[in-house]
Amino acid sequence: MVEWSDKERGIINSLFSTLDYEDIGSKTLSRCLIVYPWTQRYFANFGPLYSAEAITTNPNIAAHGVKILHGLDRAVKNMDNIKTAYTELSVLHSDKLKVDPDNFTLLSDCLTIVIAAKMGNSFNIETQATFQKFLAVVVSALRRQYH
Repeated sequence: MVEWSDKERGIINSLFSTLDYEDIGSKTLSRCLIVYPWTQRYFANFGPLYSAEAITTNPNIAAHGVKILHGLDRAVKNMDNIKTAYTELSVLHSDKLKVDPDNFTLLSDCLTIVIAAKMGNSFNIETQATFQKFLAVVVSALRRQYH
């Protein structure tokens, strides 16, 4: 079980309360698909993904990026039991969608970059450390079904 200090909880809650989900979600998924093009195979039914511009202007990619980001709300609301909160999503991604579990880490790295760019100097060392801890727990929960 992961231990969260009151300060860490505050940092995570504050970060998510100020996020522009449409902007951050779209940029995060777009970045992941462009930087790691092999991840595109899971989105073949989202329309053409043949260039960075095609990806960044694709409304299906933008909408799914927002959906992914809102999926993190589940972890924010269940910080004491993230693994249980993500059981259903872990099963879905493992058994039905057959997503490579390493993609969760790639996406979390992209999310960190996008949020850091957006927050600038406010994304200090303490915020990053807490956010990385949070994402590591979420990624572990999503990978759980794969073990």
